[in-house]
Amino acid sequence: MGLVIKAALGALVVVLIGLLSKTKNYYIAGLIPLFPTFALIAHYIVASERGIDAMRTTIVFSMWSIIPYFIYLATLWYFSGVMRLPVALGC
Repeated sequence: MGLVIKAALGALVVVLIGLLSKTKNYYIAGLIPLFPTFALIAHYIVASERGIDAMRTTIVFSMWSIIPYFIYLATLWYFSGVMRLPVALGC
């Protein structure tokens, strides 16, 4: 049952991103994945299955993931200005 709830939450987020991308405030769609919806679920699962220390390790790992995510966004921003979108997304 828990897996069904997680899948429904994921589907809801995808639908929300799709709907927001069609509004005049389309840029908000890019912020939706940054909301801690999935992080809250992941941290709860890790803490309940492996303990608080494992959750704290997961949090530190997540903080370090900001650096490659920023590099991805900067790269996509640059390449989307000089290439077609599918090629830029592939870089």
